Amino acid sequence: MGDIHYTKPKLDAIAQMQALVLPEVKSGKILFRSDDEVATNIRSYILAEREGEVVGFVALHIHTPTLAEVRSLIVSEKMRGHGIGGELVKRCISEGKALGIERLFTLTYEQRFFEKLGFSEIPKESLPKHKIWADCVKCKHFPICDEVALIYNLS
Repeated sequence: MGDIHYTKPKLDAIAQMQALVLPEVKSGKILFRSDDEVATNIRSYILAEREGEVVGFVALHIHTPTLAEVRSLIVSEKMRGHGIGGELVKRCISEGKALGIERLFTLTYEQRFFEKLGFSEIPKESLPKHKIWADCVKCKHFPICDEVALIYNLS
């Protein structure tokens, strides 16, 4: 297995990112984002690449001056179990600290994965209302959501 390189994406990575996430979008585990939405938020993403191929990515989406979300975490099936997802989340934590964010949250079906990284479960009702109306209403599971909300305190 070649070395994994973590980097900020360029716009020409969007096609690979969309191809990688497509199966999880179809299954309803990850919310669909258009190419334009990914392009608009390209600076929030962190890529994991191996030999020029996108093998994973995550986004750190800022909601308020003190709160950000870890979202759209994906690692290619063939690369799972090699610590790539954990490293992507750790890079979000580092970036959040550098920006002065106090707390990170995530909505996920992978509760244990995030708990191993130091996240703790919180009631979904404690999430910002604009998160629900901006993102959750686009989900095919809305309003019956079985994702778990978790928080990570940076301060």
